[in-house]
Amino acid sequence: MSPAATPVDALIAKARDRSAVFGIVGLGYVGLPLAMELVRAGYRVIGFDVNQRAVDGLNAGKSHIQDVPTQAVADAVKAKKFSATTDLSRMGEPDVISICVPTPLSKTKDPDVSYVLAATESVKKTLRRGQLIILESTTYPGTTRELMLPALESTGMKVGVDFFLAFSPERVDPGNPKYNTRNTPKVVGGITAHCRAAAVALYQPAIDTLVPVSSPEAAELVKILENTFRSVNIGLANEMAIVCDKLGVDVWEVIEAASTKPFGFMKFTPGPGVGGHCIPLDPHYLAWKMRTLNYKTRFIELAGEMNAEMPEYWVTKVADGLNDQGKAVRGSKILVVGVAYKKDIDDIRESPALDVIKLLEQRGAHVSYHDPHIASLHEDKLDLTSVPLTAETLSGSDCVIIVTDHTAVDYQLIAKSARRVVDTRHVLPRGEKPA
Repeated sequence: MSPAATPVDALIAKARDRSAVFGIVGLGYVGLPLAMELVRAGYRVIGFDVNQRAVDGLNAGKSHIQDVPTQAVADAVKAKKFSATTDLSRMGEPDVISICVPTPLSKTKDPDVSYVLAATESVKKTLRRGQLIILESTTYPGTTRELMLPALESTGMKVGVDFFLAFSPERVDPGNPKYNTRNTPKVVGGITAHCRAAAVALYQPAIDTLVPVSSPEAAELVKILENTFRSVNIGLANEMAIVCDKLGVDVWEVIEAASTKPFGFMKFTPGPGVGGHCIPLDPHYLAWKMRTLNYKTRFIELAGEMNAEMPEYWVTKVADGLNDQGKAVRGSKILVVGVAYKKDIDDIRESPALDVIKLLEQRGAHVSYHDPHIASLHEDKLDLTSVPLTAETLSGSDCVIIVTDHTAVDYQLIAKSARRVVDTRHVLPRGEKPA
């Protein structure tokens, strides 16, 4: 490198020869898959996490994330391309730091950016000239510029000159067999043009398609729009399910017929509600931000309310089914099939199944569950263990409610053995649904 090379030139050169060292803050569903793709691209990666158990497991070559094979972690560790640590004072070592920490909501549905602020503070303590900092955590528009930038510039260094700052939203879809970190296009918005150029250059070897946008705010809004779009359309599908139920029409037949239109319609399906970290939370980031600007996002908030009410709707369907048999919910044995927030994964974050179970227990039901991906459930005062899905278990239940449509579940057995089934996912074989 020429002595006259600028910091941005130096970073781009390190991207070309893969000599840049990446630091990933947060080694969960977002951070660990990203770390493995960066290793595969030829970079050395240091993972940072506050969970000592997770760090020890990773350094022993063991993955704790379903979408990341243990062999991939073991190979990366053996090749000395990946290591994990809880020592945040080492953040001065990487050339690039990607922050992949949680951004939950508070009980009042306000964004909790405490993890982002804590990570920023740790970066600030070790920030050196020439480093690139990229926030990947989903958050409200303005977080990168309004919260992170002042903290980092308080060191006396100038963004776009001495250090670089960008936002690039994670787009992880756990359990998706087709799209992963590498082949999902990655949006990048930098504080300055140099920030964006550095981020694009450094991610390019690990990501098939980069989508540069004009600012961090644009990138922040991209992620929120994606999941708000899904939330609103799922909310519409859920309301249509209730409309069809009241009209005595099969909502699934209506949706399937509508989806034959080759233009102007996109298929969304109803269900027990929405789960995961994105769809139930992301729209609230935007709603909160707009409230600070004295604007009410009515459409977005209505969809959120609709989706949040679906567990109650399906529990009422269970109660109605039991009532048809002359039974009360209180004292009845209810089997919940599937507690993950979506099919074929082991993630229960914001899962509507948790609300379904709690609502049934509040009505006095004896609730058990079966999930091939989740052996035990210790969440929000729930303490349950998955039961085997057998003819005896099914016939011994007063009602079975299918909440998550895992591929590995034997739906033929459920249709054959259960006394009554409430199918929130439309997975039972047609013509074989118990009365």
